[in-house]
Amino acid sequence: MAESNTPKKVLIIEDERSISDIIKFNLVKEGYAVETAYDGIEGLDKALSCGCDLILLDIMLPLMDGFEVCKKVREKSSVPILMLTAKEEEVDKVLGLELGADDYITKPFGMRELIARIKANIRRADSLTEKSEAQPDVKVFGNLEIDMNRFEVRKNGERLELTLREFELLRYLAEREERVFSREQLLEEVWGYEYYGDIRTVDVTVRRLREKLEDDPGDPQYIMTRRGIGYYFRRPQ
Repeated sequence: MAESNTPKKVLIIEDERSISDIIKFNLVKEGYAVETAYDGIEGLDKALSCGCDLILLDIMLPLMDGFEVCKKVREKSSVPILMLTAKEEEVDKVLGLELGADDYITKPFGMRELIARIKANIRRADSLTEKSEAQPDVKVFGNLEIDMNRFEVRKNGERLELTLREFELLRYLAEREERVFSREQLLEEVWGYEYYGDIRTVDVTVRRLREKLEDDPGDPQYIMTRRGIGYYFRRPQ
């Protein structure tokens, strides 16, 4: 069952009604409230108005594709987005992550796996929301300020717009300065469950973080690479 007295709401944006109906049936059995949309324009409208806790977003949609929907949702909302795709091409997965998706799953998928991912992403978002209501816990690293509880990051006093996943990765590394973590470790610890995707997910998220944090993403000062091993956070000199 969904882990709340008030049912969590999932918005399914999927034009294949048979797939949407199967997902909805199983989510309702799990205790979720479910909204559906069958094209990108309807999906975007509901994503911005229905107060959902997670969006399942297909890439191949009529009227507006999933990439554009994801981009527009991210301009106004940090709701978790799990992208559905029938494609195996790496470029589709990477583009979705770069546009702000939190996760992706490739069709055909098992319903248990899909539900596990939905639960994990909602749980992580809820955890961050609870911490955002706590007292500030601000750590300063040079010109970078990270409020560990309120998931706010400022550079030179200006707030940076990070997705929940980007913030979680930054906070995880910053709380463990100088410790090097492999991509596999970061997938398990930051993504919060046995991740079925590939390690490129970490690389994409690190690249997006560097673009937002660093003066020169090609010469990073905060999130460092240990070649052949993984990533770590370094306090700037």
